[in-house]
Amino acid sequence: MHRILIVDDEVGARESLRMILKTDYEVFLAKNAEEAFAQLKEHMPEVVLLDIILPDLDGLRVLEQMKKRDPDLIVIMITATKTVKTAVEAMRLGAYDYITKPFDVDELRLTVSRALSTRALQKEVTYLRQEIDRSFGFDNIIGKSKAMKEIFKVIKQIANSKSTVLIMGESGTGKELVSRAIHYNGNRRNFPFVTINCAAIPETLIESELFGHEKGAFTNAVERKMGRFELAHEGTLFLDEIGELSLVTQAKILRFLEEKEFTRVGGSKTIKVDVRLICATNKDLTRLIRSGTFREDLFYRINVVPIVLPPLRDRKEDIPLLIDHFVKKYSEENNKKVLGLSKEALQLMMHYEWPGNVRELENLIERAIALTSNEWIQPEELPLSFLNPSKIDGLKESILRGDVTFVKAEKDFEREIIEDALRRTNFVQSRAAELLGISRRILKYKMDKLGISPNGMKPLSE
Repeated sequence: MHRILIVDDEVGARESLRMILKTDYEVFLAKNAEEAFAQLKEHMPEVVLLDIILPDLDGLRVLEQMKKRDPDLIVIMITATKTVKTAVEAMRLGAYDYITKPFDVDELRLTVSRALSTRALQKEVTYLRQEIDRSFGFDNIIGKSKAMKEIFKVIKQIANSKSTVLIMGESGTGKELVSRAIHYNGNRRNFPFVTINCAAIPETLIESELFGHEKGAFTNAVERKMGRFELAHEGTLFLDEIGELSLVTQAKILRFLEEKEFTRVGGSKTIKVDVRLICATNKDLTRLIRSGTFREDLFYRINVVPIVLPPLRDRKEDIPLLIDHFVKKYSEENNKKVLGLSKEALQLMMHYEWPGNVRELENLIERAIALTSNEWIQPEELPLSFLNPSKIDGLKESILRGDVTFVKAEKDFEREIIEDALRRTNFVQSRAAELLGISRRILKYKMDKLGISPNGMKPLSE
């Protein structure tokens, strides 16, 4: 039930207001400023009905102090004489509205109801702002490495710029996250942030998606459609995987960058928009230029501010920070109290090459937390595919080149899996057998057959 505080030195006025509101709200009473502040502290009301004249302190000064303590508090002033002067002063100090004595019951109820709706809207706006800051601010781009510190610096420097940005990096390095951070930390933050993955849209539809189309422009164009450039007016358009675009579409984007205008598919009207363009790619665009599949003039237009995101294998000092961030995130989402990774599991993480980068790491942590029943994630709770991929790839290449027989490679691969399982479980054979999905007896048999002895193996930390 919503909480209302009534502050009035007249007993009759207090009781009258209480009788009107008590059916729908939890009502608290105060006869002076001292009692009002005590009630505020104890009950934290959402709306205050405040008399403009109090015995111990002027009502306007009480209003001023209340708003200083809680800027979101809704205060409705009570007066017997509604004058322009007092109304203007009260509004200047943050009053929501005025009610006059004697009270009109319907007007009073409507005013309080509107005030509570305003309070709810204020809370929602505050929440959304916090969510934007949390999701797209610097706090969500994790890293203390020298490379990431330099990227943070560049984002701050260019956030308010109109210059185009080209973000380069492998898949999973966080290119869209960086683009959002640029947008939401700049002066376009209150305008649209529009994204499109160029690799996910068929070539026959990409022009319509980017620039829109007129009714009847093609067979299924039953109505006019605005494109992403138009939807992003005064904001930012993020073109992911721009290296996938055809030369024809590249030419149209180049024209927009040069003239800041375009026409919809099937249209003749020139449309001007104010859009900042941020592009991303996981390809080497200079190589595409040499092969003739990417325009050199477009490259120079989009590469005004280049940002190169390093792969996770090149910034391993950031892995513990990323793990901590994702553990907290997915523990909260799954209503679990997972504290982190065991020492052995963390060592595995630090030795892994992360071909899928941060996205792969996040996916692994989410999976582990969903499946674990422990406070600390153990090595055996990580997927078996978490082996050293370079060694496995080496065995595969040796077979294909004919350097080793399949039987020899099979034995080497089996040895690699068993040794890895033993290292993961700190050489506890029962746990290694459980991880491999075999009995301890079979594990012992295979170790003897392959000549595997834990005494001759180095732990992960060495």
